[in-house]
Formats: sequence, C-alpha cells, structure tokens
Amino acid sequence: MDNLTPIIEFIRRDFDARNEARDQALKRSRDLIRHCSLSIRACHRHEFDKARALLAQVDALAAEMTADLADYPDLYYAGYTRDALKEVVEAHLVYALIHHDPLPTPKELNVPASVYLGGLAEAATEMRRFILDLIRQDRLDEAEGYFAKMDEIYSVLVTIDFPDAITGGLRRQTDIVRGVTERTRGDLTVAVRQRRLERALRRVEGVMGSEDA
Repeated sequence: MDNLTPIIEFIRRDFDARNEARDQALKRSRDLIRHCSLSIRACHRHEFDKARALLAQVDALAAEMTADLADYPDLYYAGYTRDALKEVVEAHLVYALIHHDPLPTPKELNVPASVYLGGLAEAATEMRRFILDLIRQDRLDEAEGYFAKMDEIYSVLVTIDFPDAITGGLRRQTDIVRGVTERTRGDLTVAVRQRRLERALRRVEGVMGSEDA
C-alpha cells in the first residue's frame, strides 16, 4: 500500500489535465459552431469573401482543438467534439456547393469519415433554404441546378449501408435528407409548372390581343 498515494496523485494530475482539455474543447466547440453558422449565413447572402474569412477562422479553431485532444481520444470522439467538427464540414461543403467549387475531402478537413458524411447530409438539407430563395426570385433554372446537387448527395448517401456504430447514425440523417429533398422537389416542381402556365397564358393573351386588333 506504500504506493497508493503516488498512484492517486498520478490519477489526479491526469484528471486535472483531462478536465482542462475538456473545458477548452467545449469552448472551442461552441466557437466553431458559431463561426460555422455565420459562414453559412454569409453564403446564403452571397457574401463569399466574408464566408471565406470565417472559414479560415473555423479551420484555425478546429486545428487547435484537434491538436489539444491528440492525447485524449475519448474527448476527441465525444459528442460535442464530433458535432462541432460536423458543423465544420457542413460549412465548408455549403460554401463549395453554392460557389461551384470542388468538395473538400475528409483528409483536407482533417475529420473522420463518419463525421464527414454527417456534415455532407446536413449540407444537403441546408441547400433547401438556398433553393427556396432562388425560387422566390424566379431563378428557377439556377434552382434546378442546385437541386440536382442536393439530389445527387442523397443518391450517394443512401448507398452507404453500414452499421450506425461505424457511420455515426448516418441512416437517420439520410432519412432526413430524403424528406427534405422530396419537399424541395415538390416546391420546385410547383414553381416550374406555375411558370409554364403563366407563359402559356401570356401567349394566349397575346394571340387574343392580335385577333382583336
């Protein structure tokens, strides 16, 4: 029993360091989520310079958090850390999708594959807001192009058929993407049909007007 005290002291120091790392990770997670949200909002407003600047801050925060947790894999894979990194992926992918850039890879974003897929699913659902804005502006051709990207993401996600323990619950997220995609398809279809009807009515009115003349 002579060595019990040093054992406990060692454990206490480890817990102190681990607790400090956890506190820092929680703070950085909140900061990451906030910056990612601001970047996505800037993308919706077509403020791409602002979005890029925010993404640079996001990358710096994510790199710091990942480095600080290198010795604590249990904290790195904790829910709050994964959620923050998923937001990082979403912000980067939303920017790339809207700006017509190549999608960054999991390696480039330094995230696990399961986190990347979760961020990809959330980016797809975020595209609905952008598409609806285009529909309201009567920019239906552009909206159809972005919807094609959204639909392609869903078509790919549905092929990832692995247990949730590996994918991080991707099946549930894919179901959400499916619902959002189908609603968006319906909204876009209605808008396209309405535009065709309006054009047809204008043609009829034009013909009737020329006959009256």
